Amino acid sequence: MDGRNGPVCHPVRRALCRLSGLTPWGQSADPANPSQRRSYTKLLTLPLQEAPKGPPGKWIDAATTEHGDLLDIIRESLGLRSFREVAEEARRFLKLPRSERQSSPTLVRPTVPAGSQKAALRLFAISNPIGGTAVETYLQRRGISRIHDDGSLRFHPRCYYRADEHSPTETWPAMIARVTDLDGRITGVHRTWLDPGDFDRKRLGKAPLDTPRRAMGDLLGNAVRFGVVDDVLAAGEGLETMLSLRHVLPTLPMAAALSASHLAAMLLPTGLRRLYIARDADAAGDAAQAILTQRAEAVNIEVIPLSPQLGDFNEDLQIFGSDALRAAMRLQLAPEDFVRFLHRSTVTAG
Repeated sequence: MDGRNGPVCHPVRRALCRLSGLTPWGQSADPANPSQRRSYTKLLTLPLQEAPKGPPGKWIDAATTEHGDLLDIIRESLGLRSFREVAEEARRFLKLPRSERQSSPTLVRPTVPAGSQKAALRLFAISNPIGGTAVETYLQRRGISRIHDDGSLRFHPRCYYRADEHSPTETWPAMIARVTDLDGRITGVHRTWLDPGDFDRKRLGKAPLDTPRRAMGDLLGNAVRFGVVDDVLAAGEGLETMLSLRHVLPTLPMAAALSASHLAAMLLPTGLRRLYIARDADAAGDAAQAILTQRAEAVNIEVIPLSPQLGDFNEDLQIFGSDALRAAMRLQLAPEDFVRFLHRSTVTAG
């Protein structure tokens, strides 16, 4: 202690006091109002042996209860904004040697990998219900005037499309179909890019792209599902194929596996008693039916194939109409399922 002039201040503290406008005698000039003076922490001004308990270098204003550390004082006094500026000023004033500059690692914002399950979840979440959209128009032009999708379909007005990694990104309206596992968890989505112009009978409303249909996420074993399965299920390949059957059988649970190979590998729910396989009339459809039939019968599930008159059930619906398709289903369904699903659907529709 200096008996006449007050407490002895450590040189580092004195330096920081000068930086902040503080005197080492227990008062400070308010950085925002230099004419006002107020007392501040004894931790800065008293000798070490007289300092009250508390972490060294911390301060508290006895008048306002504001608190912080020495770097806060520097920041407020000099009007600095970033921590880097504050630390640089403290180092400069205290004449500390500059440490060898180390390049800071660039912080790269984690991105969602294209085509991943997480990307599929995000795409479905930001898409919209299909009512009054290009998806509804597209399906109606495919003959599906009553769309029983149970929320599995959505619409995105500007869905990204790239032909390959070297091509520019385009945006097209798209139908987004939710792919789920047996527990209802979303594992992927299926995108059908649509032509916003006139309905082309060759492309059937799909966009004029090399691959207007693409899937993303985890599809193997999973499917786009319509309705809740109890003991009977109808499964097939395409969305339009299964939605055409739902058009005339809206209460029969269905699943679209999205391709022949995925239909063959589709996981079957526990408790399933009867499986209808809505086959496409081609070699791939025949092979998928044979494999899925073998797998189902191995676990004592009865299998009944459903066969279209043309290439698939959407063609049947467009060419022959809903009444003819309903009549064809009456001949192919098991008698109890006709009463359970087809008759009830007819009464509901009427």
